[in-house]
Amino acid sequence: MARPRIHDLDLVLDATERRVAELGPGGVTVRSLAAVTGVSNGAIYHAFGSLPALLGRVWLRAATDFLDQQAALVEVALSSAGPQAEAAVDAVVAAADAPARFALRRPAAARMLMTVSREQLLGPQLPEELADELLALDKRLLALLSRLARGLWDRSDAPSVAVITLCVVDVPTAVFSRALTAPAAHRAAEGTALIDADSRERLEAAVRAVLAIPPPGCRDRTETTGPRPETTGHQP
Repeated sequence: MARPRIHDLDLVLDATERRVAELGPGGVTVRSLAAVTGVSNGAIYHAFGSLPALLGRVWLRAATDFLDQQAALVEVALSSAGPQAEAAVDAVVAAADAPARFALRRPAAARMLMTVSREQLLGPQLPEELADELLALDKRLLALLSRLARGLWDRSDAPSVAVITLCVVDVPTAVFSRALTAPAAHRAAEGTALIDADSRERLEAAVRAVLAIPPPGCRDRTETTGPRPETTGHQP
């Protein structure tokens, strides 16, 4: 059997992403994907090997794209003119806001990453190649978190990285999950913001407040984080 065209593979990946976002991984079958995309069952199996491998590929594709965008936002913030301490805080704010920006560009992928744990998709049947990619992705994320911690406090030990993780992972999940997990009938149409400006401004305020308290062991709160901001505004 000839390998499906790249265009066909993209159709399958996109359709899988949408179905996982709407139905969860249990709602996805090769037969349903074939019906939606017009790509035969055999061609899907030939291209991806198995349904678990396809689900893993879809999750990793979305997670890699998200991390690429998040890292780019951090780079822009860190390279901005102005005091280094302010740029470091702005970089954490930008990283925290990345899910909202990603949801505007790829709403189904954002919903999938928010609502489906990777353990649900990346099970023991995951091919070794994809497991290696997942490990590399984890290392990239840790490197980004560590870089943000060093930018703020010139350290990247566990307590410092934990504070950055709170800002970049835990707080955005708490603030944005309602919008990204709302029933389809109550969500914004594709191409419009799934996460409103008010939520993003409150996220920024929360992140800046967390960063105003340095991790244990920082000797000088003022030198490491700067003064507590009086106002907030969305990171452009």
